[in-house]
Amino acid sequence: MRLEDARILVCNDDGVNAVGIKILEKIAKSLSNDVWVVAPENEQSASGHSLTLTVPLRVREIAYQKYAINGTPTDSVLVAVQHIIADRKPNLVLSGINAGGNLGDDITYSGTVAAALEAALLGIPSIALSQLCVYGEKVCWEASEYYAPQIIRQLAWEEWSKNVPLNINFPNLPAAAVGRVKITSQGKRKLGGSVKTGTDPRGHNYIWVGTDRDEDPHIQGSDLKAVNEGHISITPLCLDLTHYPTMSALRNTFQ
Repeated sequence: MRLEDARILVCNDDGVNAVGIKILEKIAKSLSNDVWVVAPENEQSASGHSLTLTVPLRVREIAYQKYAINGTPTDSVLVAVQHIIADRKPNLVLSGINAGGNLGDDITYSGTVAAALEAALLGIPSIALSQLCVYGEKVCWEASEYYAPQIIRQLAWEEWSKNVPLNINFPNLPAAAVGRVKITSQGKRKLGGSVKTGTDPRGHNYIWVGTDRDEDPHIQGSDLKAVNEGHISITPLCLDLTHYPTMSALRNTFQ
């Protein structure tokens, strides 16, 4: 794919005004002259691959080729492709850059990854990008800012399968300290390791799911192991969730 001639759609789940999407927009514009930004009006972290069906969506133009939608990341990609730029489908969808990693089982919750999944379902090559950080501390975007343009260029020349969204995670390190690019598998990391309870100012009890995760950073070849060792992780994802060994076993049971 010649990125100079490509139409690139940029989206995210942190919201159209997030720092990460502004960085990604700048990167996309360094690669192509035809860049569109369509993203949620507000933060949609952990929204997963959800589509809004029960309320109308509203599109707000906030700048030239830049739009906000009162919906999810999935809505943003679908509305962009089917409505806003329906005259010409994007050649590439970039989602992110997310403030925080999307690793292991995070990908099933991630709105960032969901946007890439939606693009793949629409037959468009897609990449989700996430920058690891420590929650509560200022995000260091240096690794993703420095390495993302080069990686996107290399991937574009590869012409990978349109139904295989790619999930990239950058370590929480200065650019000079980052190791290699590693092609990885999905690791084990489950969100919701802590649930907080409390009482609001009106005296009502609440439950708040925390950001703690149960994870195994030692699985060989996994995304978690790679980023924990200071490398950039690229994981090819699969839209087909069928578990074929179990399918075969069940066919034998119910034949």
